Order: sequence, then C-alpha cells, then structure tokens
Amino acid sequence: MADTTNKGNNSPSNEYDGPPDYRVVGQHDVYPETTHDETARFNFLAQMNRHLSTKVMGGIAHAFEDRVEPKFKEENGRDFEDRHEVRKALKEDPMFQWWSALRRATMENRQQAGRWVTLRQAEALNEKARMLTEGDDRLKLDPEFKQPRSTEAIDHHCMPGSYHTELVPGDVTGPANYDSGIFATTGGMLGRFNDGGGVAVAQWVAKNLPDFKPKRILDIGAGLGHNVLPIAAAFPDAEVVAVDAGAPMLRYGLARAKSLGIENVEFVQGDVADLSRFENESFDWVQSTMFLHETTFKSMPKIFKETHRLLKPGGIVLHVEQPQYDKDMPLYEQAMRDWDAFYNNEPFWTKMHEIDLDQWMEDAGFNRDDIIHGGVAAVVDADIFPEAAEDNEQEDYGRKAAWHVIGARKATK
Repeated sequence: MADTTNKGNNSPSNEYDGPPDYRVVGQHDVYPETTHDETARFNFLAQMNRHLSTKVMGGIAHAFEDRVEPKFKEENGRDFEDRHEVRKALKEDPMFQWWSALRRATMENRQQAGRWVTLRQAEALNEKARMLTEGDDRLKLDPEFKQPRSTEAIDHHCMPGSYHTELVPGDVTGPANYDSGIFATTGGMLGRFNDGGGVAVAQWVAKNLPDFKPKRILDIGAGLGHNVLPIAAAFPDAEVVAVDAGAPMLRYGLARAKSLGIENVEFVQGDVADLSRFENESFDWVQSTMFLHETTFKSMPKIFKETHRLLKPGGIVLHVEQPQYDKDMPLYEQAMRDWDAFYNNEPFWTKMHEIDLDQWMEDAGFNRDDIIHGGVAAVVDADIFPEAAEDNEQEDYGRKAAWHVIGARKATK
C-alpha cells in the first residue's frame, strides 16, 4: 500500500488551495449535526462553488472577449450601451449557459442539502432553541407582524420559505439550514462560524474609527445574527439591538448568541423601513451587512431616513454591500454581478446596485462631506484557511476588497 503521508513541500496536500473540510465548521449548541454522507455532500458543494468561481468563470471572460462582444459589434455596428445588453448577449453563449446552469444547480442542491439535514432533526433543533430562549426578554417577537414585500413572496437565494416561514410553532429549521450551508456556498470564505463579515466590520471600525466607542448599536436586517455577533463581542459594554422580519431567524439568533457566550444582544422582530418603536437619536451606530440588496426600491429611502432619525448627533451609520455599478465598473462585470438578480432569487439586487447611494444618504439628511466610503474583505480563520486569512484585501472580479462600506456620520448640533 502506498504511503500517502505528507513528505514535504511537493506533496499534493501542500499544493491544495481549496476549501477546508466541512468538519472544521464551528459547532455551536444549535448548529445542526451532520452524518458522514451529509458532510460529504457539503464538501462537494463547497468544492464545486470554489471551482466555478475561480476556474470556470474566467472562461466566460474569454468567451465574452473572443465571441460575444465581437458578434454584438458586428450585428449592431456599435458597442454595448449598458449591462442589460451584455447580459442578454451572454445568455446566448454556451460558456455562460454552462456556468450559469451549474451555479444555479449548486444553489438548489445546497438548499436541499441543508433542508434535509435540518428537517430530519427538526424536533431536536427546535427544542434546543426553546430551552435557550424561552422566557428570555431579549427575544421580542410580534405574532401580529405582517411581512414586508421584500420577504413575503420571495425565496431569497433559493432558500425555501425565505427568512420568515415557520413550519411549526417555535421553528428554527430555516435559519439552521441557512447556517449549515453558508460554508458550502462560500467555500469556507466566511470563516469557522460564518461570521467573517461581522468580524471584518468590527476590525474596520477599530482601524478607521479608533475613538468611536458606541454605547448603543442597531443592526438592521440581522438575519440569524452571524454578522452582528462579532460586533457585539467587539463592544461588550454596548447595548446591541438586532432587528429582522423573520421570527425563526431571531429565535435562532438569540440561541446562537447565548451558545457562543455573547449576552449583550436583543433580537427584535420588525420592518426596518418603519422603526418607530425606537426613539429619535437613540443609537450611536446603525449597521447593516449584505442586507440592502434584499430590500425593495421603495423601502430603501425610508430605511436611510430612519437611520438618520435614529442616530445621535455624531453617530455613525455603516452599510456593507457588494460594490455599486458605477462608471468605473466595466459593463461585463456589472452583467456578471447581475446574475443573482435573474437566477438566484434576488430581484431587488440589480436596481439597488445602480442607484447613487451618496445622493440617497444626502436625501436622508446626511451632509455629503460626512459620507464615509471604505472596503472590507471577510475575515477567515487562519488555522483552517491560512492562505485566505493572509489576504486582507481579497479580490472580487479583479478588484481589491470584496465589499464596499458606505456610511455617514450625523452632523453634531
């Protein structure tokens, strides 16, 4: 039998730069358990997603340059005018069709993998969440709450039931599915506890706003809390409020927080376009992470105005998102980023990414001179993903810093 142990720098294990094994995922108290076969399925999906993004996607760029763009110019006698023309032209090319079909298939398989894992142990997961949250006044649910349009009729990123559906009273299978599959979707690039976005925001604030010591923080569109918990941990003396429309997410979020020893977060059900339950100028920091693209065009101005109303003078609002489609972003890149809007159940994505966020911040009441711009890349655990952990400015479509930070400081009186 051949010796397959690591014998030096030329071994295959040292050359491997793919996702780590799914078994290194952080196992907090309400995280679903997986069998050998379920683990193997998640590992396959993580590998496939990484392969599609790092190997196959480059072939689409070559197809665009060699076939799609020349054909369009020949047939129309001009260059592309916008990303929509590029997307429609790409749709006709077999390279894009192949990549798109595989990517959609991995998204659907990832959701079904997570659903199987969570539904087979639903009673146990729901009971664990109940034991951690029952009687805890930090969980504030509203049984009369009406879901906003942005969540009511859309299975975001192919997630059955989106963020809010409850199969039984006290259900947490939706967020457990979400939590268990993020690793596969991102190829491990959000770290052990899938919270690399929140860790990045906390580190960005520490670096760029070293004197900022918020006493009260509001996280909007909090989901299952994986982005807000690192912020709460970084500011343990602050009171943190996490708002989301989905009761299962909030229920799971509090259970997750308690199992990780984070005790300074309150989870509140509500529509972030109407936060009238909170008093004017009652927060030092209002925050969202990868949330704006899941809100409607009509809701966004209301959200921005609410953030201005809620901030204390000198307070800060920060939104972390994918980059906007500005004049410096090539039309090809815009069209490829738009894939999620058309094929991944993110209908608000395309409109949200074309608006002038600076102008919308100004319209909400912020001074243009006080607007904040920055960039962050997800922070991953060095012990399980050393190469990615060393890259503090990960590339996304050839640009450094994968996510854009847009915010503002509220003027002092």
